[in-house]
Amino acid sequence: MSACTQPGCTGSIVDGYCDVCGSPGPGGSASPVAPAAAGDRCTQPGCSGSIVDGYCDVCGTPGAATTAPSAPAPAPHDLDEATVAGVLGSTPSTASASVRLGSAALGSARVGTSATRRVRSGSTRLRSARLGAGLTSVPPEPAVDPAGAINPNPGVPEDKRFCSVCGAEVGRSVEGRPGREEGFCPKCGTAYSFTPKLKAGDLVAGQYEVAGALAHGGLGWIYLARDRNVSDRWVVLKGLLNSGDKDALAAAIAEQRFLAQVEHPLIVEIYNFVTHDDAGYIVMEYVGGKSLKQILKARMVAAGGSYDPLPVDQALAFIIEILPAFQYLHDLGLVYCDFKPDNLLQVGDAVKLIDLGGVRHVDDQDSAIYGTVGYQAPEVAEVGPTVASDIWTIGRTLLVLCMEFRGYQSTYLTSLPDPATTPLFQKHDSLYWLIAKCCALDPDDRFASADELRTQALGVLREVVAASTEGTALTSSASMLFTTPAVSTATVEWSQLPWLRPDQTDPQHSWLTSIAPGPPDQRLKDLAKAPEDTAEVWLARGLEHLRAAAPAKAIEASRQVLAADPWDWRALWLSGLAHLLGGQAESARDNFNAVYRQVPGELAPKLALAIACEASGQPGVAESLYATCASTDAAYLPPAAFGMARVRAARGDATGAVAALDLVPSTSRGFGEARRRRADYLLTGASDLGRLDAAYHSLDGVRMDVTERESLSARILEQALALVGPQGRQPGTVGPYAAESGALRTALEERYRLLAREAATVEERIDLVNRANAVRTWSLT
Repeated sequence: MSACTQPGCTGSIVDGYCDVCGSPGPGGSASPVAPAAAGDRCTQPGCSGSIVDGYCDVCGTPGAATTAPSAPAPAPHDLDEATVAGVLGSTPSTASASVRLGSAALGSARVGTSATRRVRSGSTRLRSARLGAGLTSVPPEPAVDPAGAINPNPGVPEDKRFCSVCGAEVGRSVEGRPGREEGFCPKCGTAYSFTPKLKAGDLVAGQYEVAGALAHGGLGWIYLARDRNVSDRWVVLKGLLNSGDKDALAAAIAEQRFLAQVEHPLIVEIYNFVTHDDAGYIVMEYVGGKSLKQILKARMVAAGGSYDPLPVDQALAFIIEILPAFQYLHDLGLVYCDFKPDNLLQVGDAVKLIDLGGVRHVDDQDSAIYGTVGYQAPEVAEVGPTVASDIWTIGRTLLVLCMEFRGYQSTYLTSLPDPATTPLFQKHDSLYWLIAKCCALDPDDRFASADELRTQALGVLREVVAASTEGTALTSSASMLFTTPAVSTATVEWSQLPWLRPDQTDPQHSWLTSIAPGPPDQRLKDLAKAPEDTAEVWLARGLEHLRAAAPAKAIEASRQVLAADPWDWRALWLSGLAHLLGGQAESARDNFNAVYRQVPGELAPKLALAIACEASGQPGVAESLYATCASTDAAYLPPAAFGMARVRAARGDATGAVAALDLVPSTSRGFGEARRRRADYLLTGASDLGRLDAAYHSLDGVRMDVTERESLSARILEQALALVGPQGRQPGTVGPYAAESGALRTALEERYRLLAREAATVEERIDLVNRANAVRTWSLT
């Protein structure tokens, strides 16, 4: 058994797959179960492929056996589904979302110009995972029979005819006469043709027998053919531009031959480049699935013509699944350029990135640039495609999958809809910030890599799935960027919040690990001897200043980090903790909100922001963020529950505060404090014996100091006696005692005398003995 290598996952590889996120282990299998042999049929639903080199030759999924998911863990104590849903509340509105909060400046907002960024999250080489990453499920898409995919009447509607060079309308009707399918663009003179050049039976390059046309794309018709030299396998032929010029055609083929070296299970494979009748074609594998654009169209038809976007969890699952393919291309120095729903195919329970016609080297300054209006990044026209422009296309595609993005090719060509008026963003605050960072106008403000985006998208997916289940978190997933929260108590301190995980790429990381633990003053002396002042060194100094209760010096350390790199959000995390320590809640809030926007899939900034909002008079935002933390990750449940209880108690909702504390599981080290607080909240304004009885039983099974337990019991009995009256009796009990004056007075006397024996001073002991005598039930015998 080995650890899962997926970013942010704490699972282990069992039977070849992670028992938490469902991703395959290194090499496709890490279990005693033998992987599928070459030539075996793929077991993915709807896939007709075979296992080749450990992966399916159609859908790209591993051929190892999988196991059924384990049974869910039991629910927290004392809770049913209705109670949990009521405690966590509904999804936040804009009024309670972080979008309306101020934020500290970071990145281009600080320097006012573009600069080079450094990747902060480690790159992890990822194999194809089951769609949904083990967090959600996506309905499989049955494989499409190749013969059934052929278009029997190939043609291009007039409203879809555009010049491939300048984009002008061509081939349109004039005065009632049908538009011509072939001719020349009236704007730039480029020849156009919308009639298929190949027909069934044509033999291309003496090897590929054409079966028919599939569809018309940006480079012309796409054909289905049989490879007569390789077992009659199905292949796709896609035309190349510059087919009218032999020299240009040869150059185009030479420029794109590097695509044949691209090998990844999530990317369509390029087999060959051939010419036929002075036209050039790319020969690629046939993937028998449906594009996300086709899936969206089918949903629209089923909805009676109304746009029916994918559920958010499914849309995120598609994007998360394909991001390793982008990282693979980027690691090779390639950019995809033209990502959109059309170019992502689902087959069975897997996806495949198709249409590599626009792929180019990142430093290529001469080749044609392909893109689609509404998806292409605004800077591409000036600086060309980059990794950052690919990230932009991914963010735009995700939004189109999630909602009806009206005006994305016009009004919102370079912007996003206002989150205050967009229901999707009101419901999913983290999703908005994920997309907003993908689509930042300054390329340097976007995610620095596909791996970094994937890590945050996984976190957002966990939140979305958790919100849809309307329950508390039963599992936890370790963050790559933050430690877990400290042991929770009812009070709020900076030290209870997570700290940053070390950046192992920092030049001084090894040196920092050699410094021995110790008090802050000694650690600061050791850190002063650093061979070089790097970000990790300054952050380490900042942490010691926090431990030494010197917030001003910690803030200065954060400024040093930002001076070296204005995009380093870790400096704002340090600054936020320092402002929290110094009692400057509003400044802490702005810093934590800025961190949240940079890493929207992380829970640590949400918990910190909730605490800062609570302290700065914004309880609505705080409660919403606490609820998100409580429902998403079990490690964040105790501090989030305490936070919700404080917010609700402050507005006089003792019942809601009690319900929040009931979320803390008995396995938590904060359980005892939660039960004590529960009793306190039940005592507040208690006007019936039922609440007092519940308060008494809150302490059952809780390990407590004798004085604390008896003091709290005495308070409960005092209020119960006041409700019953000096000689009264009511039905029911308070703890083990009958609700009548004699029993309550006797129990209260016992508590006073126990407390008197534990009293720290003579005065306190005398006072308690007098109280015991005052409530004692006297008799004449």
